[in-house]
Amino acid sequence: MKDKQLIVNAIKNGTVIDHIPAKHLFKVISILNLENIDSQITFGTNLESKKLGSKAIVKIADKYFLDDEINKIALVAPQAKLNIIRDYEVVEKRVVEVPDSIVGIVKCVNPKCITNYEEVITKFSVVSKNEVSLKCYYCEKLTHQDQMVIK
Repeated sequence: MKDKQLIVNAIKNGTVIDHIPAKHLFKVISILNLENIDSQITFGTNLESKKLGSKAIVKIADKYFLDDEINKIALVAPQAKLNIIRDYEVVEKRVVEVPDSIVGIVKCVNPKCITNYEEVITKFSVVSKNEVSLKCYYCEKLTHQDQMVIK
């Protein structure tokens, strides 16, 4: 029997997010609000990866991400890579990096934190960048990656 391969169309312009842990694909789609984008979106999950074992990938036509959106990706997929595509060519490769501080993106897990009942913008210092862990500037409570609620 002849090998069969499904070919996914290349995008002319846009962004490819690669090396997303497979279990975090839909979290990335949700935090970037991709369900409300009118552009063509292609995604695959549980793809073989030497680095992650199992990975996911998202291709978004005609979309380029701002730094705060990239920071959101870093919080749930710190090993992700972004490929910027123009005229079917990769013109830039960006490694997603967790910044040293996070402002206004994540909700504090402490229900008594001032940020949860006053009009105060959340601020966190990053304690760990691999298994992302954040320390609230106001109450000093730690928020771990699996507890994060991204705004």
